[in-house]
Amino acid sequence: MEMNNKYDDIKNLIDDLRLDEAKMRLEQIIANNQADDMTYYLLGNLFRRGNDWKHAIDCYTQAIEINPQSPAVAARQMAINILNFYNTDMYNH
Repeated sequence: MEMNNKYDDIKNLIDDLRLDEAKMRLEQIIANNQADDMTYYLLGNLFRRGNDWKHAIDCYTQAIEINPQSPAVAARQMAINILNFYNTDMYNH
């Protein structure tokens, strides 16, 4: 329960575009070796909100490696589809 609340708070920070604060919280989770797929999924969302598509896709990929059923699967595909539609030079795959 506590874990979900932690992520809910971080999701709210991202939604409110308080990206620096959200990033700091996510990086703290990673530094404490408590990261799971949701950590990297949310970090990917944070990078996506900041239009940093390469790092967003990298984080989504990391989340998928941890949990192949992660919501990052759909988010990664969406990001790739957007980049393919708008600008194929923004990332290398």
